[in-house]
Amino acid sequence: QVQVVEYGGGTVQAGGSLRLSCIVSGVTFENYHIAWFRQAPGKEREGVSCIDNDGYTYYADSVKGRFTISKDNAKNTLDLQMNTLKPDDTAMYYCAAESIPRGQACPEPSEFAYWGQGTQVTVSS
Repeated sequence: QVQVVEYGGGTVQAGGSLRLSCIVSGVTFENYHIAWFRQAPGKEREGVSCIDNDGYTYYADSVKGRFTISKDNAKNTLDLQMNTLKPDDTAMYYCAAESIPRGQACPEPSEFAYWGQGTQVTVSS
């Protein structure tokens, strides 16, 4: 049984930092694309960052230079270091995992089968 659990959300002032973590159990982690998505109230779910099963990383333009994604295949964990946070980063953040053939880029949210319950990030101005 696949389980995805996120940790690390909270409230921070603008300019501050948070680190989100995700543990994915029940899969061969190194074979999976793992991604962070977020959804703010009244908005569609959007991709934040993804790391594929070759270790390549992808970032939304809005977070490039501020967020860093990393994973530990031995521990089945995915982290998202978020620096210089802005009020626009306020959202529910979700971790998602999917087995994607090697060489293919990170797909749209609808292609991910396994999702966590989400963790709230609130950035105050």
